[in-house]
Amino acid sequence: MKLLAIETSCDETAIAILECAGDDTAAQFTILGNTLLSQIEIHRPYGGVFPAVAKREHAKNLVPILEATLSEAEMLHEDTQALPEDTREQVLKILEREPDLGEAFLASLSEMEVPDIDAIAVTAGPGLEPALWVGVNFAKALAVLWNKPLIAVNHMEGHALSALVTEVPGSNSRVFDLKDVELPLLALLISGGHTEIVGAKTWRDYTLVGQTRDDAVGEAFDKVARMMNLPYPGGPEISKLAEKNREDAGTNPYKLPRPMIDTKDCDFSFSGLKTSVLYLVKDKELSELYKQQLAHAFEDAVSDVLYTKTSKALIETGSKSLAIGGGVSASTHIRRYFETHLPEDHPEVKFFIPPRFLTGDNAVMIGIAAYYAYLREEFADIETLKANGNRSLSKQ
Repeated sequence: MKLLAIETSCDETAIAILECAGDDTAAQFTILGNTLLSQIEIHRPYGGVFPAVAKREHAKNLVPILEATLSEAEMLHEDTQALPEDTREQVLKILEREPDLGEAFLASLSEMEVPDIDAIAVTAGPGLEPALWVGVNFAKALAVLWNKPLIAVNHMEGHALSALVTEVPGSNSRVFDLKDVELPLLALLISGGHTEIVGAKTWRDYTLVGQTRDDAVGEAFDKVARMMNLPYPGGPEISKLAEKNREDAGTNPYKLPRPMIDTKDCDFSFSGLKTSVLYLVKDKELSELYKQQLAHAFEDAVSDVLYTKTSKALIETGSKSLAIGGGVSASTHIRRYFETHLPEDHPEVKFFIPPRFLTGDNAVMIGIAAYYAYLREEFADIETLKANGNRSLSKQ
């Protein structure tokens, strides 16, 4: 079956078309079309994502991104036909919050043949609600116009499941298998807005094991980067400096605290670590070497805390598989830390981490998660589906 997936939870506008086959035990996903437009350059002057701007950019870009994705999948075919008036009115009603999007939507899709897809999936949360609503309403309008079922996807489940896929050799990052996942499963989800550990004793039945009590780890990276006068987004900038210091010096004179590393729970805290960096940069001349050393110390502390808490959670839950997902999982050092220590401490645990192009927000991961909902006929009601910025993945 074929799915069209839409992602607008933050500052990436993305649409993908996947061909999916298999079941819970073994599934395969072929990327037929995949388009992503990042807003990083637009938000960089703000030092973070400005929700109203993100909403505007999603509304402006969704129609051209849809056309590009359909074209790549060889599903964009002209078929001019008059829309029934009641359908036109329903679409405009759904898109009334984004009037410019409504006009572009009707202008483009009224001249487009209905593509050969079986369902439409969209991120319904968590994320920035103004941004989420644009994608949700766009998906609703497509579902009405094309008469396709609609699937609401939890953004964090997309991150968790995208970590479990492995590329089929020779497919040039187009075909992925999801198989050989032994339960119970533990997932460490680390991004700009979230830091949490969830467990699943049965497939897709998540329970919260640990979470941050203050800043998300990606947020901490961004805030520390601002303290060091580094551009947004901060994570890649800090990682580059840290890697340079490891390569040049190998050692580092600074060691930062590891907040909550010895507590009995699996929760995190990054606020104190951020404050420690603030004291080290306050009223200081930030030479390039000093930045490299602080970045090195900060990334080491974060990696140590993430690994120690995850290791504790593996023992507590008896998990046989570990997945790490989210934008921060792109960090070279965090990957290396887990890949080095996990086989030593937990040789029985199978480790999964996504290819780098699936670490950030993307529509491929939304399609992967949607497929399992499709198999269970977990469809959303067009009338009642709402965007929810605080949508939870796990049972509390």
